[in-house]
Amino acid sequence: MTETVVAVELSQNPDDEAAAAAIAVPDSREVDELEVARELVRQAREAGVSLTGPGGLLKAMTKTVIETALDEELSEHLGYDRHDPAGYGSGNSRNGTRAKTVLTDACGQIEIDVPRDRAGQLRTRDRQEASTPPDRC
Repeated sequence: MTETVVAVELSQNPDDEAAAAAIAVPDSREVDELEVARELVRQAREAGVSLTGPGGLLKAMTKTVIETALDEELSEHLGYDRHDPAGYGSGNSRNGTRAKTVLTDACGQIEIDVPRDRAGQLRTRDRQEASTPPDRC
């Protein structure tokens, strides 16, 4: 489906300006994200992968996004990216990963690999203490 954006000429009438402001024109980032999502769904369907469920696309993408965010947080903490020579002899570096189960709102439990630093100084900011909701017991 293709969307068409029509140019609107604004008058000096405040009511017309308010109406024009209410028209949502997607920016290029939203369009790019939409195209990426569509392509992922197409590829999943062609490969016979379900969109939801234990082996589904949504769960895999959620895992990837969480792990990428944690890896970026570690890069920020250490001050250099993965495989960057600036990290050699820095006193603290990446030290593999550890497995952890996280509970997400959209996908339930997901096994992720949490990156570690040698000095054990990294404490993630996006972490909440786990609590089991009564309806999931």
